[in-house]
Amino acid sequence: METPAPKSERLLSLDALRGFDLFWIVGGHGILLALFKLTEWGWLGAIDAQLKHVDWNGFQAYDLIFPLFLFMAGVSTPYSLTRRLTEGVRGEVCRKIVQRGLILVLLGIIYNNGLQWKGLENMRFGSVLGRIGLAGMFAQLIFAFNFESPKRLWYWLASILLGYWAIMSFGHAPGFAAGDLTMEGNFASYVDRLLLPGKLHKNIHDPEGLLAVLPAIGNALLGILAGLWLRRSAEEASGDRKAAGLAIAGIVLLAVGGLWSFVFPLNKNLWTSSFVLWTCGWGSLLLSFFYWTIDVRGWLRGFGAFFAVIGMNSVLIYMSSKFLSFDFTAQALFGGLARAFPPAIASLVMVTGIFAVKWALFWFLKRQKVFLKV
Repeated sequence: METPAPKSERLLSLDALRGFDLFWIVGGHGILLALFKLTEWGWLGAIDAQLKHVDWNGFQAYDLIFPLFLFMAGVSTPYSLTRRLTEGVRGEVCRKIVQRGLILVLLGIIYNNGLQWKGLENMRFGSVLGRIGLAGMFAQLIFAFNFESPKRLWYWLASILLGYWAIMSFGHAPGFAAGDLTMEGNFASYVDRLLLPGKLHKNIHDPEGLLAVLPAIGNALLGILAGLWLRRSAEEASGDRKAAGLAIAGIVLLAVGGLWSFVFPLNKNLWTSSFVLWTCGWGSLLLSFFYWTIDVRGWLRGFGAFFAVIGMNSVLIYMSSKFLSFDFTAQALFGGLARAFPPAIASLVMVTGIFAVKWALFWFLKRQKVFLKV
């Protein structure tokens, strides 16, 4: 069993990385695009080209945002659950795990449809929050029953990823060949059309469908394993060693995921097993960098604190981006300044102003210790 760290276990680096991840969908992409239009610098254009999802097979940086969040949910699990599990209250812990998972599923449905009933056939039930809720829930339940023997988590991980590969390699939709991985012919899409109520995001396929919850558990399990490694005491592993271990693990995961992709392509929509390893490889490398520069060396603590404002209230800021408009406030505060500049600069002023209003609100909520916890 892992030895608890002797001091406060909250990692600024983890909150910062979570905030950095969300930054790109709550304002970062708009700021970068406005900068590119203003400057026409090629390197900004290259980054902007990465901030789009791949249509089907393949990978771009924007495809990392969702699985990275799930990986980080796993990292936080040993910190949030181990003490309670060692106290012998596993039943209560499991009840709260299931409750949290179901609340996230409900929030995902609300995110998609608002607080209105549109008729079953017009409701979309698959969601980002639902995927995080279900995959995180199952991963945490696996941890709760195996926390005293973390090696078992590796067996679970291998079984899940190999099992999903087998299902997708030998299963298929009616009328298609075994192992068909097209949008209509793959087995996961067929299961969604068969079992997922309401409408699918792309009619014949839903990127947040049911069967792909299975491999997504792997992202959370790899995050849990990373969290167990970070949670070791200083006597067991120094901060430098922990960061190096994460970096090495990231390189290994990228190598294995990349090799596997030749037979089981990287595909976010299908959440292929190679995609799990590939994204967790990048997640491990990013966590290594953030942990080493923020928590170990302390060089980027200001940088970390800036993004932690977003990361510490991640569910609320994600939901607010759907239901709250910050444009009016930003226009009132920055509209006059923007009108003093040419259109390209004015656009940059406004998108930066909108993000600044969001950040200021969540900074205030952080100061008041107001967090949406599920």
